[in-house]
Amino acid sequence: MTNAEPPAPRTVVPIEPSLLIAEAFNQAQVTELRHSVTSCSHAAGLTGQRLDDFVLAVNELITNAVRHGGGQGRLRLWRRPGELVCEVADHGQGISVQRLSDRARPAPDTAGGWGLWLARELSDTMAVETGEAGTIVRITAALAAQPVTRPADD
Repeated sequence: MTNAEPPAPRTVVPIEPSLLIAEAFNQAQVTELRHSVTSCSHAAGLTGQRLDDFVLAVNELITNAVRHGGGQGRLRLWRRPGELVCEVADHGQGISVQRLSDRARPAPDTAGGWGLWLARELSDTMAVETGEAGTIVRITAALAAQPVTRPADD
């Protein structure tokens, strides 16, 4: 190759082609991040009440990360075949075993304690990894199967 030859085009292959969002956040970014989650989730195929429920569940998780997880967190949103996955991580002190095992709806007059319960109720699955170094909560929402379009017979 000489200096006169143009460089060969480079192909960049994303490491995670289905990754929609990977953002660190603090309290100042919660609203903007919620809007991004809404847009990406809608583009991925969630609509109507399913979209509203999933976004509310994500909002509860990011709010919990800010309130109880050290004031900041990290969100990743990606699409897998048939589902949308959101993971929120923080560096707080973890969630107690008692709190995690309590699946009862909080009392109506309870000021707090609704976040994990709502996230669990509004998503299809929820998994939590927690310890002294922080917490990772992962939720999913099933995506409706896309109809197969076939060319019309002539």
